Amino acid sequence: MNIFVILISALLIIIVLLRRRVPIGPAILTAGIFIWAAAAPQPHYLWNAWIETFSAYRTYDLIFALYFVMCLEIELRTGGILDDLVRSLHRLLKSPRLTLAIMPAFLGLLPSLGGARFSAPIVEITAKGLNLTAEHKANINFWFRHIFEFSSPIIPGMLMACSIAAIPFSSLLLHLAWVTPLFFLVGWLILMRPLKQLPPHIITETGKVNFTKELKTLCFAVAPVAANFILITAFNFTAAAAMALVVFAMIFVLRFTNHTLNIKEVFAGACDRKMLLNIICIFYFIQILTDTGILHLIVSEFQKSPLPVPAIVAAVSFIIGILTGMSQGHVAIVMPIIAAMAPGDLTLAGIAMVFGVAGQMLTPTHMCLLVTLDYFKADYFKCLKTLVPMSALLLAVFSAVTYIAG
Repeated sequence: MNIFVILISALLIIIVLLRRRVPIGPAILTAGIFIWAAAAPQPHYLWNAWIETFSAYRTYDLIFALYFVMCLEIELRTGGILDDLVRSLHRLLKSPRLTLAIMPAFLGLLPSLGGARFSAPIVEITAKGLNLTAEHKANINFWFRHIFEFSSPIIPGMLMACSIAAIPFSSLLLHLAWVTPLFFLVGWLILMRPLKQLPPHIITETGKVNFTKELKTLCFAVAPVAANFILITAFNFTAAAAMALVVFAMIFVLRFTNHTLNIKEVFAGACDRKMLLNIICIFYFIQILTDTGILHLIVSEFQKSPLPVPAIVAAVSFIIGILTGMSQGHVAIVMPIIAAMAPGDLTLAGIAMVFGVAGQMLTPTHMCLLVTLDYFKADYFKCLKTLVPMSALLLAVFSAVTYIAG
């Protein structure tokens, strides 16, 4: 059976199962089992993928990173820190729309999915009174979280891409830096600009703003995130280890500053079996695709086509981005091809990165989207109605600029 027929069939399976309210993780894994049965039905592939999923370091780092992010969110929420943060931002920025966009973007600097889960309650609090749907809030949190995918010096996908394609990191960073404001602009035009109504508690706030007090409140609230950032970048902590250290440190900080804290609620409330199941299913799905060679088969099929090389790189990156939901996924598959065909080619590397990320922004295999949908109880297909045109606009502008400059 043709590989593209198999992929389309698998996509239809996912759509049908999600429509029947099957959780995202099991739905995606079912499609993965179908791909295995149609393309490489040898039992050892399933067994090897299972062993590799549970022996892979990234599986446990992700699970524990997410767990401790949820612990930290409970600490800050029950201690009133998140409410204080939102109020300070409102007073300093005087724009709930700007607050809604800035917080996910700032937390997106964290090189883990934790930022998506941590910024979600801030978006929830900030959006009170704006009458936003769950899907609108989910899209705001998800989209603005990823604006620095092309300009942050600590994004794993960018680091890996430069290493594989033999490109200086600074060169690729400068080449793609303009995509970050483009990403923000697309999100602002479609998600934020239509918002007109201000929350009642913002409208009624008057009086002179005490900037020193508000800045202190702001610094106290973002300190845990900044500490996590420093531990990861300066001291090479893993995401899970850094977040765990911050969570335990915050217990003493909150007690010392007389904030409300229920330790049992922090650690018990962060347990989410549904999320754990979804993560394991998705990682197992990705490992099945890797072990069966499906991803490389897709690349080889495109290489046989008469399409120009940039179009092949764009198409393969987009598809692999959808299938894996992570930048490391499409980078690991596509960048070796670029390194072989045109080592050091900034244009092709840029195309691979942008189209790969665009694919990630549409797929339920993307962990940030998974945790965002789960938090807001949003419908995946309703979110897609906005995410698809946003990604299309992003790619259209990027392609036009790349073509003109090329």
